[in-house]
Amino acid sequence: LFTVLVFVFLYAPIFLLVIFSFNATKSNRVWGGFSLRWYLELFDDSRILGALQTTLLLSVSAAILATILGTAAAFGFYAMKRRTRNLCLAVNNIPLTNADIITGVSMMLLFVFAINAFNATIGGTLGIKWRMGFMTLLIAHVTFDAPYVILSVLPKLRQLDPNLYEAAQDLGAPGFLAFRKVVLPEILPGVLNGLMIAFTMSIDDFVISYFTKGPGVNVLAVEIYTMVKKPVTPEINALFTLMFVFLLILLAIINLRQSRQERLERKRRSALTPRQ
Repeated sequence: LFTVLVFVFLYAPIFLLVIFSFNATKSNRVWGGFSLRWYLELFDDSRILGALQTTLLLSVSAAILATILGTAAAFGFYAMKRRTRNLCLAVNNIPLTNADIITGVSMMLLFVFAINAFNATIGGTLGIKWRMGFMTLLIAHVTFDAPYVILSVLPKLRQLDPNLYEAAQDLGAPGFLAFRKVVLPEILPGVLNGLMIAFTMSIDDFVISYFTKGPGVNVLAVEIYTMVKKPVTPEINALFTLMFVFLLILLAIINLRQSRQERLERKRRSALTPRQ
């Protein structure tokens, strides 16, 4: 009963939000009939559409870059000695355990210092002025996305046969071809999981984006925060509903992939286990 009450407390507001996003009136308490009015007004709002476009571009770019860097870092960690690897993993886990506001403020201070130093030296000489904007936002998102990719790829590297890469080279495959044809397919589930987790974390971030974005650049989470300061309209309910459904589908895909990988791994192990 206690567990049921906890779930009701957590999810009842979300279901009410979804229901009232289809309300024909502005009321969030009285049902006035079914309507798609607020979804139509949502897609006519240029500010929200612009923030959505920036958010999708940022999330896709950050997820791809974090996946590339995180996968390369995972290979580096895997090749280290145990004590050095444990030290690097401890450093890698700092962005995961650290409070978002600490990460956001520290990165903002870093960007302000770097921008001022650049504008006073190289930028002043070349006549280039750098300021906070999409690039600082992208760097910040890649920074906190990469650790998730590393933690997703490392278990697959531990399951990988260490002689597989050398065996492919002995059979005539050059270095990169051996990696692409032999090693990458083995770790691809971990890479894809890291990619999807990085995308989910990036599209849902507010605190770090709030501190590292520049003027004229707005992401969806910050835009929603700005809208909530005003009297709440069902247009926000419609936006929340679309975000909730999208992230729910994405997380369901991640969980289904992980379940499928676990089943395939169990079948592979049972096939390799000698029968008595």
